[in-house]
Amino acid sequence: MIDFRYHLVSLISVFLALAVGIILGAGPLQGAIGETLTEQVDALRAERTDLRTELDATQTALDGDERYIEAVGTQLVTGSLDGTRVAVVQLGEVPQDVHDGVLNQLDTSGATVVAKTALTEAWTDPDQESSRETLAEGLRANLGETAPEGDDPSATLGAALAVALTGNDGGADRSSQATDLEDQLERFGLVEPGDDQTEAAEALVLVVGSAGQPQQTADGATEEADPGTEDVWVSVTRSAQEVSGAAVLAGPTTEPGDIVQAVRDDEDIAAEVTTVSGVARLTGRINVPLAVAARLSGVVGQYGLEDDATAVLPPAVGAE
Repeated sequence: MIDFRYHLVSLISVFLALAVGIILGAGPLQGAIGETLTEQVDALRAERTDLRTELDATQTALDGDERYIEAVGTQLVTGSLDGTRVAVVQLGEVPQDVHDGVLNQLDTSGATVVAKTALTEAWTDPDQESSRETLAEGLRANLGETAPEGDDPSATLGAALAVALTGNDGGADRSSQATDLEDQLERFGLVEPGDDQTEAAEALVLVVGSAGQPQQTADGATEEADPGTEDVWVSVTRSAQEVSGAAVLAGPTTEPGDIVQAVRDDEDIAAEVTTVSGVARLTGRINVPLAVAARLSGVVGQYGLEDDATAVLPPAVGAE
């Protein structure tokens, strides 16, 4: 059994250890400990200075690379879509700087942006599924030969959207069918009302944000995205390509759940639809008008810096 004598011996041992430590720390070990701490502090300061120098040098190099990319990109993009009528379609929420950056590159290319359309949450809202099915069923007759095969409402609505943007009477002017389809999409709240479109687009640029990826809530938690969102935008993208003949899907990332990645993962769709990744940065935005020009010439590609991209840069139109 542990008795009082045991506790007394233990307490005496603790106090002796403390006393020895104090004596040694204040005496023979004081200088050694102080010198060691000083050397460590000096080493950390020197390391911090070296890291700061390296960081400044790296930032200077990156700034130089960015200026070079901008200069080269301007030369590549300028005139690549001269006079081409393009409609820009925003699929769900897209960061403003990404949207504006894509528009700036299209402007540099000489393209005429005839429409800037934003699709609403009504495309993916589960509570509006029956409304979408009803509208899609009613639009199939109006679409005629351009109606997609099967009964996927998203594909039908995507085809209606593409006809509304690209439908013409054999020239640049929009057809009555195009304006009628636009009216119906707006009436059902699928498309945000915008400026009146008078000319039919020759190509479509579909810009998507982080739709399909896990989202961070206000309290910092991670909220899984509705898996149906990815399917809807992929169906819309495929229909847009089938109807227009020249659609490019541009997104900021290619992470799991991203729409760009979903298209690339499907060999059948990737064989028809051109994608551009990395549009959150200048390099990706430069690729957008070049990819549109290539698609108009019949070239399909997946452009970006990822391993599954077919090329970093779209080919010059007319290049062998």
